[in-house]
Amino acid sequence: MQKNIRLLGLFNFFTDFRPYSAILIIYFQQITGSYALGMSLFSVTMISSALLEIPTGIFSDYIWRKKTIMLGALSSLLAVVFYAIGINYGILLVGALLEGLQRAWYSGNNDALLYETLSHADKQEDYDHHLGKVSSMFQLASAIAIIFGGIIASFSFALIMWLSVIPQLICLSISFQITEPKKHSQRSANIYSHLTNSGKKIWKNKKLRSLSIANIVSYMVGESTFQFRSAFVNTLWPLWAVGIAKVISNFGAAASYWYGGRLIRKIKGYRLLLVSSIYSKVINIFSVAVVTVASPVFLASTSLFYGATQVAKSKLMQKEFTDEQRATLGSINSFAGSLAFGIFAVVLGIFADQLGTRNALLISYFVSVPAVVIYWNLFKDNKGE
Repeated sequence: MQKNIRLLGLFNFFTDFRPYSAILIIYFQQITGSYALGMSLFSVTMISSALLEIPTGIFSDYIWRKKTIMLGALSSLLAVVFYAIGINYGILLVGALLEGLQRAWYSGNNDALLYETLSHADKQEDYDHHLGKVSSMFQLASAIAIIFGGIIASFSFALIMWLSVIPQLICLSISFQITEPKKHSQRSANIYSHLTNSGKKIWKNKKLRSLSIANIVSYMVGESTFQFRSAFVNTLWPLWAVGIAKVISNFGAAASYWYGGRLIRKIKGYRLLLVSSIYSKVINIFSVAVVTVASPVFLASTSLFYGATQVAKSKLMQKEFTDEQRATLGSINSFAGSLAFGIFAVVLGIFADQLGTRNALLISYFVSVPAVVIYWNLFKDNKGE
């Protein structure tokens, strides 16, 4: 059990050790000549991920977790190579498609791998604690990579892209060392039946359905605006300082993930989701509506809740999932979120080209307000949990 948890922590660290992450939208815009085209690459990643979510989720449930994570690591390596080549939109498009494939392999599978590793040792109640710890590695790696990448990006975008290939090679190596969790149940021989039963599970379970809808809305807006935010920050801070805003976000999210399990046990999952959602909406709208040189710092402060809420959502959903459909149910949720992101990212890019980065962000933050209402209803209905 401990071996898998340690390897997952290392795997997550090198997965997100991408020095280019702070300047990727700027890099895309320079090559394509447009924010709309640049954001369309993020859109392609998410739409391709969405289309592949369910097949890869079923693959994980049938063929198991280790092979799935290995295929994801290979896809990630190839994606970064194509980004680094980056001579035109077509090459970047291939990279975006491969990154979408990587996300689909990891989605649902990696959380299921951790949960089943703990379940095998009868430690599933510690899932939130361990998920927070291994997930904090994403944010810690991203923060360190951005500090490193921000310096190099001032001299050469090409160098920073090629250096980002090395951590993905390490991930591929780590994936071979993962131990497959013990099988708990037999899967249905009928894949169509497996998929339809998974879909019905979400639709009939009111709690799971509400969590899924809120998660889709939050992901659609949150991920789109996070990827785009560097363009807004660059209107207030110089290029070399753009990464600082993301570093603040990453360190805040890393701490939030690390202490997520403890925070959830103290104030409970549904209350945490509600408080976090209200705080994020107020701060995001205020920071963009009243623009100051400190706006990027205020925007970054929302990360203090990010990790804990991601852990809370995952734990609440995993409790509703079944062992034989665990990865598929997670993939159905990710499918809808990725598809929504793919559409919304292009809309955000068009708004930015037509209305400016500030107005595009402001409109986006208002779009996510309905998620607060859903979390409020969930909190009211589940106070005792």
